[in-house]
Amino acid sequence: MQQRTKQVVAITSIVVLMGFLLAQPIKGLVNENKATSGTATGPQVTLESVSQKSKEGLNPSIIQEISAIEDELQHAAEPEKRTLLQQLATKWDDVNKLAPLGFIYEELAQLDGQFDDWLKAGDAYRAAYANLQDTLTAGVLNDYAINAYEKALALDSANLDAKVGLGSAYVTGTKNPMAGIALLREVVRVQPSHIGANKSLGLFSMQSRQFDLAIDRFTTVVSQQPDAESYFYLATSYENIGLNSEAIAAFEKSRDLAADPTLTQFINRKIDELSK
Repeated sequence: MQQRTKQVVAITSIVVLMGFLLAQPIKGLVNENKATSGTATGPQVTLESVSQKSKEGLNPSIIQEISAIEDELQHAAEPEKRTLLQQLATKWDDVNKLAPLGFIYEELAQLDGQFDDWLKAGDAYRAAYANLQDTLTAGVLNDYAINAYEKALALDSANLDAKVGLGSAYVTGTKNPMAGIALLREVVRVQPSHIGANKSLGLFSMQSRQFDLAIDRFTTVVSQQPDAESYFYLATSYENIGLNSEAIAAFEKSRDLAADPTLTQFINRKIDELSK
């Protein structure tokens, strides 16, 4: 049930994200000579601040459970701190609140220096800022993600998932997006079918309006891991180069996999428009 809830939350935001994605070219790649990170004048973003924000709208009983663990952590000795942090990570993951989850995994990583915790921290930070409209906070979280991925790669320099995360974070929030693209291309040279790398490159191809390249990337993704979001991006790419029949088929796949009323209504309208 929790996984289903996470899927619905993700799917119902696709339409908004798609509009934002196509309206914002990748800085440094399209129609931009400069790119800046949001952290230069960014706000203070801490575990406490994101925890407080993330509790808004949650069930009071869940808030109480999370706050109780946070209170215990204030006085916990190191041997029990890891257990409490793992419990807190589970609570935030269950309600799909990714910003505090990133901080928790980073604290876990700082305790034991484990690769998996640094990678999870980077992934959580990156997923958190991808859905933010607050560009200053997003910039701070982007930098936190970069730090986490760099720490992960210091422990396992050949790990492809960490390279994908770092490459994606470079593209979205630094003055050197091409370094990120280079990392992603390095991954697909090693593993051409890598889902994360193809998905990121597909999204960046859409932003630079290279929809034919995006189609190749998302076709690779859905051939291995068919999901509503990737089919939606594939459909949108087909639509933008006038392949309406292909767009309709991909939109139908997205609709059927999501089984979400909001997205279904939007896609049905798109299909009607494309069928005319």
